[in-house]
Amino acid sequence: MPNAFMPTVGAEIFALRPDYAALSVVAEGVANAVRHVLTDALVDAAGDGRSPPPWTEAHLEAWRAAYRAFGAKPQRTPCSAEALMKRVASDGRLPTINAAVDLYNALSVRFAIPIGGENVAAYVGNPRLGRAAGDEAFDTLKDGVPAIETVAAGEVIWVDDRGATCRRWNWRQGVRTRIDVATTRMWFILERLDPMPMSALAEAADLLAGTLQQLSPEVRLSSTLITHSSVVPHRR
Repeated sequence: MPNAFMPTVGAEIFALRPDYAALSVVAEGVANAVRHVLTDALVDAAGDGRSPPPWTEAHLEAWRAAYRAFGAKPQRTPCSAEALMKRVASDGRLPTINAAVDLYNALSVRFAIPIGGENVAAYVGNPRLGRAAGDEAFDTLKDGVPAIETVAAGEVIWVDDRGATCRRWNWRQGVRTRIDVATTRMWFILERLDPMPMSALAEAADLLAGTLQQLSPEVRLSSTLITHSSVVPHRR
C-alpha cells in the first residue's frame, strides 16, 4: 500500500499490560456517507438488548484496571467501549455520526472492545501509543468551542508528530483526526486485553473490513496484529 501508515506501541505499554493486543486496519479509497443501510442495521442491533459477549464485564474491568495503573479514574473517564455501552443503556441507541463512525461504534458495543477510527490524512507522521512526556498538546472542544489541553505526564496517549490524538488510551479522540464524510483514508485500531479471546478480536476486525468492502467495493485494506512479541500482517 502506498504511503504506509503503521502505528507503534512503546515498551512501557507492554510493561503496563503485557496482555495488550491490537489490530490495526488501514482503509484506502473509502466512499463514506452520512448514513448507510448497512451501518444503520448495525447501529440498530447495538441497541436491541441482545446479550453481550460472555467476556464483557471481565474485559471492561481489565480496562478499568489498566486505567488505574497509569493514574486515571475509570469511573469518571471510562474506556471508549464502556462509555458507548453506557450511552446505549441510557438512551437506548447509539448516536449516528456518519457511516464509518457508526460502523466502528456499533462494533465496539457488539464486541465490548474499544475501537478508534482516524483520518489518516490528518496525521503528521505515524501514530504511537505511549506514556506522555507532559508537553503534548491535545485539541478538543469545551462547550462547543475549540480548545487546547496539555496532557499530564505519564498518561497513556496516542500521539503523532504534532501532538496527542487520543487521551487516556482510548477515552477521548482529538478533533483534528476525526473521520468525516469527506475522509477517504482511514485508520481503525481495535484494542483488547485479557480475557477477551484473540479469536473475537479477529472476528471484530474481519466484520469491520467486510462491511467497509460492502460500503466501498474499491476500498484497499491492510491489517496488522500488534502484540508484545510480534507485529505481523493479519490475514482475513
